[in-house]
Amino acid sequence: MSLLTDSPVHSSSSDDFAAFLDDALDSGSSDSSPDEAELQSLRIKRCKVESNTNEEPQASTSHVTTEQNLEAYLKKDFCTHPGSFGDMCILCGQRLEGESGVTLGYIHKGLRLQNDEIARLRTTDMKNLLRHKKLYLVLDLDHTLLNSTQLVHLTQEEGYLMAQADSLEDVSKGNLFLLEYMHMMTKLRPFVRTFLKEASEMFEMYIYTMGDRPYALEMAKLLDPQREYFNARVISRDDGTQRHQKGLDVVLGQESAVIILDDTENAWKNHTENLILMERYHFFSSSCHQFGFNCKSLAELKSDESELDGALATILKVLKRMHNMFFDALGDDIGDRDVRLALKTIRKEVLKGCILVFSRVFPTSFPAKHHHLWKMAEQMGAICVTELDPSVTHVVATDAGTEKSRWTVKEKKFLVHPRWIEAANYFWKKQPEENFSLSQPKKE
Repeated sequence: MSLLTDSPVHSSSSDDFAAFLDDALDSGSSDSSPDEAELQSLRIKRCKVESNTNEEPQASTSHVTTEQNLEAYLKKDFCTHPGSFGDMCILCGQRLEGESGVTLGYIHKGLRLQNDEIARLRTTDMKNLLRHKKLYLVLDLDHTLLNSTQLVHLTQEEGYLMAQADSLEDVSKGNLFLLEYMHMMTKLRPFVRTFLKEASEMFEMYIYTMGDRPYALEMAKLLDPQREYFNARVISRDDGTQRHQKGLDVVLGQESAVIILDDTENAWKNHTENLILMERYHFFSSSCHQFGFNCKSLAELKSDESELDGALATILKVLKRMHNMFFDALGDDIGDRDVRLALKTIRKEVLKGCILVFSRVFPTSFPAKHHHLWKMAEQMGAICVTELDPSVTHVVATDAGTEKSRWTVKEKKFLVHPRWIEAANYFWKKQPEENFSLSQPKKE
């Protein structure tokens, strides 16, 4: 992120603070706090530049005049207090009462910025990113990029993994890690390293997890050992502003340019249009049980997702298509373009031309148009209706014996399980109907 082209008070006097933020984002730690001497040095530098910029040219300038300018600069009425470290204004050093704005502790401990300042920084950074044909990508960790489990939750059938863990000396060459100091094992999702490398060419990337900060930083080290992709842009539940929710208010990117990858839709209630919902990665048995699946894990089956046809490889193709559409096909003024419009356009093509009828998928008393499968299908371009007619292409059901299901056999239409819709949603592509067909009941 580059913040050097503008300042919290719209003048060149804040280049020092902008550079400070840049250094903080590029560093790997947000734990240290600036001391009073550091802040005072920063303020004096800014004051000198401001006074030199704003004063009328004179034959000579007295020391008294300079002191008066500095004193005036530090007055409360002059400063807009765009942010603070703790209770101290980042601009004038005044002690501030109460808390306002947004805490950005992942950038630097104790840093808070006012909403107007955040908006200004977003606008500045957006202009810079667009010049480089880049957008923003916010990535969830668990079940999206990796899967972790406590060692005590490994099943007997997963015990063999202990001897197969990769070395922590060079994590860039591994994908299964035994983190004994955390009593944990982590498996990276197949294709994740290629995904991050190629995505970094199109996006400035953030990690955003509901895990705590120590866990988030450890996972970032496994995914990005050379700190090429994330730097300080690692956001944990400790950095959020709403309990049990994620929000873009702590991301220094304009919403119109942010794509989110996450396996949990409910975590982003205010940003569903920015979200690409990921199919969950269940490598360990504990992950399967967490979400109510009574089945063997990939580890127990000694299997894994496909590198080339798995979730990350599939979504990378969607991201590339969306990126191309944003920069090449969404009108003339690039500043007015919106990734949400690009995502809607691409999603609408997935089931375009399909006309669906649902049969006993949801209760008859439930308003069909409010069911998530109905809405999901419509978002992918399908037309959903309640009555059968010759234009219907698919009946979605869980029971092949219903009247509507039997109609599909007679009329040679597709009879598919609701998972057909869900799979299309995850893979952004209409799936082969034969993979989700229902067995016809035997004739007596």
